[in-house]
Amino acid sequence: MAVQYRIEGTTLPVLTVTLQPGERVYSSSGGMSWMTQHVEMETNTGGGLGKMFKRALSGESLFIVDYFVNGGTGEVAFAAEFPGKIVDLNLAPGNQIIVQKDAFLCAEKSVDMDMHFRKRLGAGLFGGEGFILQKLTGPGLAFVNFDGEIVERTLAPGETLRVDTGHVAMFEPAVDFDIQMVRGFKNILLGGEGLFLATLRGPGKVWLQTMPMSKLAAKIAQFMPQVGGKGQSGGVNVSLFGGDN
Repeated sequence: MAVQYRIEGTTLPVLTVTLQPGERVYSSSGGMSWMTQHVEMETNTGGGLGKMFKRALSGESLFIVDYFVNGGTGEVAFAAEFPGKIVDLNLAPGNQIIVQKDAFLCAEKSVDMDMHFRKRLGAGLFGGEGFILQKLTGPGLAFVNFDGEIVERTLAPGETLRVDTGHVAMFEPAVDFDIQMVRGFKNILLGGEGLFLATLRGPGKVWLQTMPMSKLAAKIAQFMPQVGGKGQSGGVNVSLFGGDN
């Protein structure tokens, strides 16, 4: 029987897992937000040095932390680190899902988390999200956290979807992932989408995120005060608060 859980909140959700004796969930170190008094913690390598190295490459911490109770009932919570959605994945034995790195929140102990190399070198060098993704293998419940809202698309065999690379959140292993250069000289120079787009080809299901944190950070940076320049106030550009005055 799978562990009991609830996902609460909207823009900044939190996952709360209810643990009974014999049940365990794990997360990257530092992932827990709060827990009740009966919950115990056990920090470990999660499979030895090889697993530690793979987790580091896929954007996770070197160590993992198991959460369990020896008696009674306990709750452990994992809050989102950025505005977005927490997605629950109920993986059957041997079922796999490929997710962007840093998306992993927590999972039952039966779920294996490993790194996943993109098949094509071009996808790794120019994909915008790094060469390495995360692969989750069942059986069991796993939880991932994505940026903004989530749009699900089911691609028919041969159906292709071209996506700005930062919007690719998760996809089934059957989906072929590649990177293609944007066509047209004017599109490259003036299109504002960069040189490359991700190509997702079915069959299979894909999950797209509406607000990649990289784009949000770039947008916020436009409104941050600048040192030097016009409108200085103690060395800080006051244009953040409106015009040059």
